[in-house]
Amino acid sequence: MKTIGLIGGMSWESSLEYYRLLNKMVKEKLGEPHSCQCIMYSVDFAEFERLQHEAKWKELTIKMIDIAKKLELAGAELIVICTNTMHKMAEDVKMNLKIPVLHIADAAAGEIIDKQMKKVGLLGTKFTMEEDFYKKRLKVKHGINVITPDEQEREIIHNVIYKELISGILNDESRNKFKKIIDHLKTRGAEGVILGCTEIPLLIKGKDSSIPVFDTTLLHAKKAVEFALN
Repeated sequence: MKTIGLIGGMSWESSLEYYRLLNKMVKEKLGEPHSCQCIMYSVDFAEFERLQHEAKWKELTIKMIDIAKKLELAGAELIVICTNTMHKMAEDVKMNLKIPVLHIADAAAGEIIDKQMKKVGLLGTKFTMEEDFYKKRLKVKHGINVITPDEQEREIIHNVIYKELISGILNDESRNKFKKIIDHLKTRGAEGVILGCTEIPLLIKGKDSSIPVFDTTLLHAKKAVEFALN
């Protein structure tokens, strides 16, 4: 089994879910009492959240590269960034390592392609929904067209993530707002929807959506286990 290096803490609520899923999947594949061989570097999210909203991405990139190098030195054989937004600097991180970085958008794309879908909605932070680093990768590398909610809906999603989900607050009113946003994406032609923030699957499950959901936390963890065991 290869050792998985996890960059976590963004937020720890979803990093906890990564740890649970990785161990559960390894046990399912190898049997009791197997568990995942991994190292996690968990950051203080207050600092990272502030830098994100101040658009200090160069500073964040330096921090992410430094963390990944520490994991590599500690014995990690692959890197998993436990957040969609911070894949904004995934390629920069990758270029500074000798070990692979498993991209979360590629994990989502594999499942979307398996379902033979060509057009999907994307929910996430405003950074993920509005910038190109995620949507462009899906389009250019995988041929998947991505649509995002309108401006007001993006604001709702972003606020729920940063004001509720990162603190483990699961609100029925917020869930209903997300359901309406997904329904709106469906009317615009979305065949499925990417839960493109690792906290969103804590709130939204398949039963809450009128179209198939792609849980990036689950799919990313699944790819990491496949890589680690092969």
